[in-house]
Amino acid sequence: MSGFIPGGLSPSAPVPGAHINSEPFWPSIDLDKLRETLRIDSSVTAARLETAVIAGIISVNRDLVAWRVAKQVAGYASLAEVPSEKIQGESQLVYLYLRAVECAAGAEVCERYRGFDSTGSGVKKADDNEPTIDDYRRDQRWAVRDFLGTSRTTVELL
Repeated sequence: MSGFIPGGLSPSAPVPGAHINSEPFWPSIDLDKLRETLRIDSSVTAARLETAVIAGIISVNRDLVAWRVAKQVAGYASLAEVPSEKIQGESQLVYLYLRAVECAAGAEVCERYRGFDSTGSGVKKADDNEPTIDDYRRDQRWAVRDFLGTSRTTVELL
């Protein structure tokens, strides 16, 4: 028996225009744009990408919860309303938030799907991805620190 979905998408195909929303204060995450930015191919299904993005949002929102609450108490209903310098008409804070979420989601995708090919070439590819995971985590931390206006480096004398 065969199946046919007339004019529809396969269950694993990305849903065009899909967004992930969190707290109303934060901007929504456009899954198509994130997929394009991070060059995530169709081997990562829409459901898997959504799971990675949600994990990224949770991580970043936890890092920024105190900052968000302070801004909401000050009367700002959304991140876009918080005064900040602009780039292409958009708040730097919005760009930094989106960057942090993208990097967190990118690291999650790399970590979860690195063992997809268990052949010799798959192991080599997984090893090649190791720095990418670290780079994504580093870039996530840097985006959060830049967002908060804190130093990227912590030095402690022993």
